[in-house]
Formats: sequence, structure tokens, C-alpha cells
Amino acid sequence: MNIHEYQAKEILRQHGIPVPPGEIARTPEEAERLAREYGGMTVVKAQVHAGGRGKAGGVKLAADPAAARDAAANILGMEIKGLTVDRVLVTPAVEIRSEAYVGIVLDRASQRPVFMVSAEGGVDIEEVAVTNPDAITRFAVDPRYGLLPHQSMGLAFALYDDIELARQASRIISALYDAYVAAGATLAEVNPMIVDDTGVVLAIDAKMNIDDNALFRMPEIEAMRDTEAEDPAEKKAREAGLSYIQLDGDVGCCVNGAGLAMATMDLVKYYGGSPANFLDIGGSSNPDKVVAALEIITADSNVKAILFNIFGGITRCDDVANGIVEATKRIDIALPITIRLTGTNEREAIEILQANGFTAMTDMDEVVKRGVALAAGAAGGGA
Repeated sequence: MNIHEYQAKEILRQHGIPVPPGEIARTPEEAERLAREYGGMTVVKAQVHAGGRGKAGGVKLAADPAAARDAAANILGMEIKGLTVDRVLVTPAVEIRSEAYVGIVLDRASQRPVFMVSAEGGVDIEEVAVTNPDAITRFAVDPRYGLLPHQSMGLAFALYDDIELARQASRIISALYDAYVAAGATLAEVNPMIVDDTGVVLAIDAKMNIDDNALFRMPEIEAMRDTEAEDPAEKKAREAGLSYIQLDGDVGCCVNGAGLAMATMDLVKYYGGSPANFLDIGGSSNPDKVVAALEIITADSNVKAILFNIFGGITRCDDVANGIVEATKRIDIALPITIRLTGTNEREAIEILQANGFTAMTDMDEVVKRGVALAAGAAGGGA
């Protein structure tokens, strides 16, 4: 789950990280009022789940309340990477002496949180990794012990030679790790972490991604979910209990089990096709999940053919078959469908499909090849 900058900053504040004040405005008038309360120069920042806000014109400096109102009027309603801005963060501007980057990401290869810090802050860390990889210091944290004080100081000294700045940065780095763990995050970053004109180290921007699997124990963070900013298909999939990720191919995949879904996508690529999605209906014996899956797949205009690959264990093949039949009754599906069903109640499933004009294969390679051919227009109508 992604959260907005202002929400990430609130989490950082709760863990003692120095963050400038800031509040959300949904109208230009609200932005003007907040700027008047803060006094002096303010920054008006678009709040969307997308990077590159500054380059897109979504971050503006305002010299006075009237300028803050105008900035908000320009930003509200604009689109950044396909997302419409419906709120802005108004925060006091600070004089910046230097900028640094501090981030933690979950490294699945080492199964550890990995810190990345760089004295080159305020820019995309991906850009720094390409143009100047030596400018990034990496450190993998042993989750059994957490981030130890000497380790956070070591990271801080990679950013600052001045001992006082390093001490301040070390406290922020330690607190960022605490916030990362407490929030169940997969990513937490401060970019930039700045030194202001008085020599104080501050976090003036923040980003956090939360592991969906951790949300059950953190209702206060689950409440931060902005459903209006979510992709409609991914929102529908989550509500239906499906694991779904949209891709850019044309073979719509509906599979049970994450491993089989990955293998199916690999085979689609192997046989010259391109998967339109990762979609795992899981181990449920609920036909409604299949209906929801087909509604999601058919909503993608790029999909040219639908591929079912079901290996029935906990998932019963006859339930999937009933879901396919029910979905085709509820939805006008013009796309060709090819189906592989094998495992629990396979025979019953095939009978259900045949009675409704469908056929099913049992060989995985054959069904994938047929699905790729259907998407490419090399074969006739639906299976």
C-alpha cells in the first residue's frame, strides 16, 4: 500500500524525526489560509502516488498567502502520470544548505532491510545509481539485532564530515529504521534530508510503501489508504481477495497459486506472447472470485485472449468451471477463452464446461501456446 507524503511525514514525526509542519489543503482558499498561519514563504506540493512531482509542475514555492492560493489553484486538478491531484500539502519553506538521501528498502535476495544513503540528495536515487554509483553507501541490517548505534553513525559519516551534523543524521537514520519496522514498510525514504541555514538536519520530504500483509495488525495505517488514488482494477481485485498486477501484454491470465501464475507468465513469454497481468485467484473454492477475475481482465482494453490455468488442489476445478460459466452469463465476453483444468474434481469441471459450450485442456504448454495464438489472431474463436 502506498501512502502520501504528508502521511509518511506524520509517521516519521511519531518516531521523533524532525519534520517541518504542514497540513493538507483541498481548495486554493484552504492553501491561502494555511500559508497565512505559517507566515513567510511556503511550499505547495501535490499529493499523488507518483514520483517526479516537481518536474511535472506539482511543487511550487509561494512568497505569500496569495501566491500559495494561486499555486494550489494551478496544481489542484492537474494530472501527474495519469493521477489527478485532489489535495496539496502546504508547508513552510526552509533555507537549504545541503541535501542528502536516506532510504531503506527490503532486499528480497538477502532477506534484509538495506539502507542506501548518499550525499547527493534531492534527485532520483535511481539516477545517482546509474551516473555515480560510488556516491551511494549501502548497508544491510541484521533484523535479529536491528540497526546498532555505531552502524547508524557509520552511515551518517558517509553523508557528513562534521561531527555535529553526523550525530543529528545518525538519530534520524535510527528513527527511520524504527519507523520502517513499526509500520511494516517495504520502503521508507527521506529525499532530501537537508541541513538548513542554522545547521539543523531536517527531513523535508518522505515516502513510504507499506506491506499489505502487515496491515491486519495496524488498522491506523490501513486507514491511510487512499482508495481514490488506486488503480480501479487493483482496488476491485483487493476487495475480491485476488492478487492482481496489471502488465502491458495482451494475454489475460487467470491462475490459482502465485508460483503457477509466474510459471504461466514465463511460458506466455517463451511462446512469443506477452502477459497482460498477474492474477492469482488463490486457493478459494468460491466461484464469485472467478467472476471478479474475469470482470477485471475484460476491463483491460489491451487483452485479446483469456487464458485459464488451474491446477486443482485446494481450489476445486468444478468451482472454477462454475465461475467461468456464471461470468459469461453476467458479462458479455467477446474475447476468446482457452482453459486448462486439472486436479480436484477435474472430470466434473470438464462436464460443466462442455455443457455450456466450452472445452478444456490438461496440458499446460498446449493451453499457453493456444492462448498466445488466439491473442495474436492466429487462431479462430473462443475455446
